Amino acid sequence: MEIVAADIGGTHARFAIAEVENGRVVSLGEPATLKTADHASLQTAYQAFEAGLGRPLPRALAIAVASPVANDVIRLTNNPWIIRKSLITERLKADQWVVVNDFGAVGHAVAQVPSSDFIHLCGPDTPLPSEGITTICGPGTGLGVAQLLRRRNGYQVLETEGGHMDFAPLDGIEDALLSRLRKTFTRVSAERVVAGPGIVAIYETLAALEGRAVPSHDDKTIWTEAIDGTDSIALAALDRFCLALGAVAGDLALAQGAKAVVIAGGLGFRIKDRLIRSGFDQRFVAKGRFQGMMAAMPVKLITHPQPGLFGAAAAFAQEHTQ
Repeated sequence: MEIVAADIGGTHARFAIAEVENGRVVSLGEPATLKTADHASLQTAYQAFEAGLGRPLPRALAIAVASPVANDVIRLTNNPWIIRKSLITERLKADQWVVVNDFGAVGHAVAQVPSSDFIHLCGPDTPLPSEGITTICGPGTGLGVAQLLRRRNGYQVLETEGGHMDFAPLDGIEDALLSRLRKTFTRVSAERVVAGPGIVAIYETLAALEGRAVPSHDDKTIWTEAIDGTDSIALAALDRFCLALGAVAGDLALAQGAKAVVIAGGLGFRIKDRLIRSGFDQRFVAKGRFQGMMAAMPVKLITHPQPGLFGAAAAFAQEHTQ
């Protein structure tokens, strides 16, 4: 059956037609990307997508949204839209629908995309396990964390708040980083370091340790300079980010009893080449008595261009077409 897949964020709303069958996504059409600021609501953006498509939309809908989705009223971060689940059928003409958190959608994508949509980061270069837990973490504006539990009769995605566990420094530089962050945050979580905005504190800490005066930059500027290699402190901050991400990913895998790990998110994809060459792998396995177990765990990065849309469609397929 045909459905509409939607991925609603703070800046953009993406829509595509997907085909689903027997609990899985068969195909995902070319996405249309609309700026949320150009539309008053999800309903008007939905109508604009329909007008651009030139035909009536299917009466089935899957929505991934950058917000908690447990309540009827969903308020988005950095987006004035309000989504009321109880009005989806009336306003969007959808007889069947599902709403999932955006990182929950990523979990569904990891469960269903083909092996060609992953690249190997470290550990044994083997497929993701067909049974057991795969830990998924994605550095972006925050640090998304989920579990994918596979069983013989299917799979289940468990959304978590693992990105808010305490950050654990592992050397003197990270001690200094933690001390710096504590001046602003009484409790320093992992996502204060291994999410996009965390590069600012890493950059400023490294500059202070060297006694260098650096201009005040936002995280976008530092990321650009780090990836382009135009600023040596920014590049060192990127290396330190990769180390910390490896340590956090390993901690999450231990806590969740994982057999494999997948790194997700647009930021993870941007730095994929650096992750492979960095000390990410060494930090991932450096878990004392469990080093051997960690070294035997495959770690991959998902490269699918639209995991939110694909994952939303997969969540619908799992709920409505099995």
